[in-house]
Amino acid sequence: MAVTRVPLIAGNWKMNLDHLQSIAFVQKLAWSLRDAKHDYRACEVAVFPPFTDLRSVQTLVSADKLDLAYGAQDLSVHDSGAYTGEISGAFLAALDCRYVIIGHSERRQYHAESDELVAEKTLAAGRHGLVPVVCVGETADDLEKHGPSAVPVAQLDVVLQQLSGDADIVVAYEPVWAIGSGQAATPEQAQQVCAALRARIASTLGDEAAGRTRILYGGSVKAANIAGFMKQPDVDGALVGGASLDVDEFSAISRFRQHVGTA
Repeated sequence: MAVTRVPLIAGNWKMNLDHLQSIAFVQKLAWSLRDAKHDYRACEVAVFPPFTDLRSVQTLVSADKLDLAYGAQDLSVHDSGAYTGEISGAFLAALDCRYVIIGHSERRQYHAESDELVAEKTLAAGRHGLVPVVCVGETADDLEKHGPSAVPVAQLDVVLQQLSGDADIVVAYEPVWAIGSGQAATPEQAQQVCAALRARIASTLGDEAAGRTRILYGGSVKAANIAGFMKQPDVDGALVGGASLDVDEFSAISRFRQHVGTA
């Protein structure tokens, strides 16, 4: 029997918007989607604010009974202790976060996060009931040297080796050469890599895990190009960067079904 995966449109705000701005943004986004009669059962929408915004977002979502999901942009491998500046998964769980981004290319590049550290953080998320959004992707040099999918699959493989078949994860393929460039991968390129990632999940964790695991594309996603990605059989949503800071644009991306029908 075919598995139906609920698409996920995830907005990574990165280091933007303070806690007051986050309240205004989430209110406007919720209103926009409500006015458009968005069905969250057909497409989940999540935002990933900075740590300092999470309590404000939690309070708003809870008070107004919003259907928006939210998560953090990173977490520590440690659950508690003398680790100045670190954020425990326990803290995120206490704020009712559903998700946490792990291994974003900016963390890998600017903070030298290794595949092994990404795997440790994935396990830390699972210990606290958080769903990790595990990011993988290649640079332009990687693409030239190794071809499509080789580096993302190898990165994911290190994580998968630490997981059991019932692990609940989301995978985000983000070609580093496309992030912020305005030049996204083609839908066919995204499909090729996402299919290879799903095949590796199947060979490591089993067909059932591969069938239910959502794989997102991230890299210069816009309302104008989301439809092409969502038509691909192995692309289950998008990890949106810059466009997630524009309420109207992010809302339009979330309502991709208006452009592609049942996708």
